[in-house]
Amino acid sequence: MEKKVPIRTCIVCRSAFPKKELNRIVKSGEEIFLDKTGKANGRGAYVCNNPECIKKLKKSKGLNRVFSCQVDDAVYDKIAEEFLDSKK
Repeated sequence: MEKKVPIRTCIVCRSAFPKKELNRIVKSGEEIFLDKTGKANGRGAYVCNNPECIKKLKKSKGLNRVFSCQVDDAVYDKIAEEFLDSKK
């Protein structure tokens, strides 16, 4: 029997992808960060690898909606920077 592949949805474009192809952003306590391991404790949200989605994340305030809290613009900038650095 084939192993089931976990599917997650990008919070920006609403497209479904296998979990391994997405970037996980975690809210653990008051801290919000890009989870490179995919195993960090906390509430997770997924964003696809499309640079447009990373740009739209800040504009749409997607993390505010998903985590039901006020997320500082600096957090969005830090996540975008980490994402772009990891793609080089």
